[in-house]
Amino acid sequence: MATAAVEVPSSNRMLPGSHALDQVHYPKSAGPSQLDAEPVVTEWLSLFNDHLRGDLSSLSKVFLNESYWRDLLCLTWDFHTLSGSKNISSFLKAQSKGSRITSLAIDKTSDVGKPTVAPVDFGGTLKGIQSFLTVETDVGRGRGLVRLVQDPDDGGKWKAFTLFTSLKELKGHEELIGERRPTGVIHGSHPGRKNWKERRNAEANFEDGLEPTVIIVGSGQGGLTAAARLKQLGIVTLMVDQNSHVGDNWRNRYHQLVLHDAVWYDNMPYLDFPPNWPIFTPKDKLAEWFEMYVKAMELNVWNATTLTESTWNEKTKHWTVMLTRDIDGKKSTRTFHPRHIIQATGASGEASFPSTIPGLSSFHGPLVHSSQFVGPQPSGAGKKAIIVGSCNSAHDIAQDYLEHGYAVTMVQRSSTLVVTSRALIDVTMAGLYCEGGPPVEDADLISHSLPSPVLKRFHIDATRETTRRDTPLLRGLQAAGFAVDNGPDGAGLWMKYMHRGGGYYIDVGASQLIADGKIKVKQGQEISRVNEHSMTFADGEEIEADEIVFATGYQNMRETARKIFGDGVADQVGDVWGYDKEGELRTIWRRSGHEGFWFFGGNLALCRYYSRVLALQIKALEVGLMEYEDA
Repeated sequence: MATAAVEVPSSNRMLPGSHALDQVHYPKSAGPSQLDAEPVVTEWLSLFNDHLRGDLSSLSKVFLNESYWRDLLCLTWDFHTLSGSKNISSFLKAQSKGSRITSLAIDKTSDVGKPTVAPVDFGGTLKGIQSFLTVETDVGRGRGLVRLVQDPDDGGKWKAFTLFTSLKELKGHEELIGERRPTGVIHGSHPGRKNWKERRNAEANFEDGLEPTVIIVGSGQGGLTAAARLKQLGIVTLMVDQNSHVGDNWRNRYHQLVLHDAVWYDNMPYLDFPPNWPIFTPKDKLAEWFEMYVKAMELNVWNATTLTESTWNEKTKHWTVMLTRDIDGKKSTRTFHPRHIIQATGASGEASFPSTIPGLSSFHGPLVHSSQFVGPQPSGAGKKAIIVGSCNSAHDIAQDYLEHGYAVTMVQRSSTLVVTSRALIDVTMAGLYCEGGPPVEDADLISHSLPSPVLKRFHIDATRETTRRDTPLLRGLQAAGFAVDNGPDGAGLWMKYMHRGGGYYIDVGASQLIADGKIKVKQGQEISRVNEHSMTFADGEEIEADEIVFATGYQNMRETARKIFGDGVADQVGDVWGYDKEGELRTIWRRSGHEGFWFFGGNLALCRYYSRVLALQIKALEVGLMEYEDA
């Protein structure tokens, strides 16, 4: 007898082929509230380094039975989250060259990261010791963070609950910053020499046969941050973008768009936002910052440029790329032979539009995807608008319509995670990404040091608190017929973002409008058809509309690759986003499955952090420290 399929709640839906995260149990030990932490860390590091240089199978002795080691490029040239002391030892023993990490030490460069008694759970009831680390590998240097707790099953010995190691630089190939910054001039007599502007123009236009080693398709935050990191590693890079100007990927979006993430979270590599920058950045202001960033960082961008042809040569390990560039209405074509292409067209990919709904072409009025929505008609007061979708864009657009005098209905087919911006900042970012918080490099180290299963447990606890704070609003939404959820297994917004790339709204005002009945909700019904002046649903109800916006999300980045680079590339790469079996995001920021082809994207914070990780992989390949097939 066939077993009936079990419907997965909307809150727990994942991208196809991705994996759910294991349930984490916090260590049993409560630990001391006061202790001289540095000697404890020093002793643990001594034992760790001894085991690392000796019998790797004994390394399990310095980890709890339930423990986690997250590594980015220090153990191998990939991302790993290793779970359990035995698995950690087994993994290291299985590496043909043993451990590429040669030693760990206390990082004494940061006051934030000095060894200290600190909570290892979200609520702060479980005390342990936390310390920033320096990482030495066979080819580079990195940073790390360890969280130690006492093992009650082994006489109270201090052992690692979590360890994080991440490569920061390659020996002999460090970033061209600080003491290694360029001089800007060659002193002495050099007849016929070019000044800085002439040299800069020649580089930007790839004159005199100059070829890019890397071509980046897209000049949003993904393209800009990757290009900036590559620039500081001496990798010649060209960004190409169909838009007319840098920043148009934000500038051309809907009129009232403002970032929902706070400024402290959104800084870009090498250049923090100035201290007078607003907490929430308007789209046009961000677009202007992007243009300034290109100039300040001396990045090469060709706007109004289309990649028209691309082929990969397996023997030479080069691409042949044809670009068509429009300069003041005149088109020109250039062919380059980069070794790497980075697709940075946005982590969300192509617009997901339900084109199979009957009657779309019969509608007598504007009908667009949210990516094409500019704003309500100035003379639209009294008209009716339907927004299909119930996440960030849908709410922003619904509020914009309402403020222009429209009667607005939001179509919510499943459930949405809603958290107020205030609760999100006060609960999940307090002390980390905030006014007076630690330097962003230190904040990033703490943030990314949590292996995904532990991070999920943190967010389950954090979501309980944000839900408590937002309870009156959430009850008002439910009373208005709007379905809410708390994300996968109650783990909140971040885990929903990691699992499926969306499904949430960071409330900046629209939720109260729904709770007050000013924005109507049509919940839980599929669309049967679109009519000339209305939309009909599966339950037979018909709602009038003069304008329709489908805020229905985006496809996987892989489908954008198919559109730009063809089936040969798209069929070889993996699906992007969603967790792999270890708890690392699939394909993005790491090897894609097609040599010389990389996916890059995410919000500003993810792009800031992982741009270095991606650039280091490309640099390691270019200088022969890494082979693409390396595990």
